[in-house]
Amino acid sequence: MRQYSLWDHVILGLDKALQSVNTIPLATRPNPAAHLSEAALSISERRHAAGLMRVNHVGEVCAQALYQGQALTARSSNIQKKLQEAAQEEADHLKWCEQRLEELKAHPSYLNAFWYSGALLMGLIAGLLGDKISLGFLAETEHQVERHLNKHLQRLPLNDKKSRAIVEQMRLEEIEHATTAEQSGAIPLPLLIQFSMQGLAKFMTLVAYKI
Repeated sequence: MRQYSLWDHVILGLDKALQSVNTIPLATRPNPAAHLSEAALSISERRHAAGLMRVNHVGEVCAQALYQGQALTARSSNIQKKLQEAAQEEADHLKWCEQRLEELKAHPSYLNAFWYSGALLMGLIAGLLGDKISLGFLAETEHQVERHLNKHLQRLPLNDKKSRAIVEQMRLEEIEHATTAEQSGAIPLPLLIQFSMQGLAKFMTLVAYKI
């Protein structure tokens, strides 16, 4: 059986990126908004909700890449398993966001391949720095995503119950992922890295809302 090097895995990961941004697997769990009826949204409300859900979709594209990169370079098989389990929940989030964008008659970000590739590289680097740092990166990412989703719950139209149901379920599971990472030995990241992550997330949010 052929033994793959790290760079083999990186190339395979980039190939998966190109596939992932175009073909999203079926969710393993029901969409939390499936039982809710569509609200009567104005044109501006629909456009705004679509922009926010496109940002959330990009976030889940990046989550897939981050988890993949971290799993590839994880030292511990137990950590690798936890990353893979969390990645499956994130894949469900990805599909739910895609479904909501279709319902809102909106498109995903045209830059998904770029977002995925960048996040994969970040995941690889985090993993190479060691499991505790990698878990710290994961925990900080999830805490920032939680705060981001809290803001979206405040900004989404109040009558858009479908989008809100998806975002709320995502928020609860991001909290669980952060808690799991911390309980598994995550160490806090330096403030400079935390602020840098916030800056990158803000840039992604501003661009993905429109493109």
